[in-house]
Amino acid sequence: MSLLGDELSGVVDLFGGLTRSELHRALEELAFKRGEEPDSEAVAAAVEDAVESYHLIPVERDGDGDPLLVAGPVAFPTLPDHAEDLPHIMDVEERTVDRETAAAAAHEHLKADAGAAADAGNAERAATLVEVCYDLETWAAVDTADLRARLDEV
Repeated sequence: MSLLGDELSGVVDLFGGLTRSELHRALEELAFKRGEEPDSEAVAAAVEDAVESYHLIPVERDGDGDPLLVAGPVAFPTLPDHAEDLPHIMDVEERTVDRETAAAAAHEHLKADAGAAADAGNAERAATLVEVCYDLETWAAVDTADLRARLDEV
């Protein structure tokens, strides 16, 4: 089963946020509903790609070691076929992560990525992250001018 970042963000958005293991289980359930065989390696890779592309943002929770994945600043959450059944199938309560908390997590994630791209001289990744900066500023009240300036130098 191949899902795009927007579809993964749509799945987590159904619940307000999911841990990685919950998202993996949701995607296995979705594959089953579609009559497909779940591929856990492909699922893990798709989730990592969605985090790297800022479709999903890991948000730490107080007192719980497992961060929630929430829809990120570049995401346009879209429900894949049969996803509307997932809340009825999975025993996961709906969660609420406020935009400020998610924005702060996205900003911290972006700072780390920008630093790594700049230190490595990775111009392609830097250009991608400049676009993420603009998306983050539009998505939430976060100033990324300093990050953009550093990335523009790469």
